[in-house]
Amino acid sequence: MAKSKANKKDTTTPLNGHEAERVDVAPEAVTPAPNGDENVSPFLRQQKARLLQLRDSLLDSMAGVSGDILRARAEGSEASAFGMHQADAGSDAYDRDFALSLLSQEQDALYEIEEALKRIDAGTYGTCEMSGKQIPEARLEAIPFARFTVECQAQIEKQRKATRVRQPVTSLFGLTEEEVGEGEEEDTITETKD
Repeated sequence: MAKSKANKKDTTTPLNGHEAERVDVAPEAVTPAPNGDENVSPFLRQQKARLLQLRDSLLDSMAGVSGDILRARAEGSEASAFGMHQADAGSDAYDRDFALSLLSQEQDALYEIEEALKRIDAGTYGTCEMSGKQIPEARLEAIPFARFTVECQAQIEKQRKATRVRQPVTSLFGLTEEEVGEGEEEDTITETKD
């Protein structure tokens, strides 16, 4: 009986009274272009898809790390009630700090991805923010959220390195030489009053 149903054609009676064969066709999937513009290059569509995939992956990773931090904090508070060993507490604190550092880096990457998606929508994706030159597609494929050409990025990093010069330590307590001198004078004055 099942075979006879499978062999029969599915027919419907349209409004004009004639029988017609019904054909089920799935509608073609249309992926909307960024900003609704159909003239967007395939490269931009590919980059947007990659950025969205990176964003989703980062969000999943961040949720996992933050969940681990919260779980560790809850477990740590329970363990502290029973007298956790100092070394274990130190390891837990290090793990928590490391996880928070990872979370911060992932947050920075998420910001860059979101900004790249905004640039795609605005039509400025692939243009160096410093020089206004086109960023090569090879660089954008390697780093889809790149904002600068290699030359401009090198210049920025060179400037950052120059401004990161360490100041010499003049005091263990962070006092300047003038403040150290003032403290010594006060000590000598109090000694003479006694």
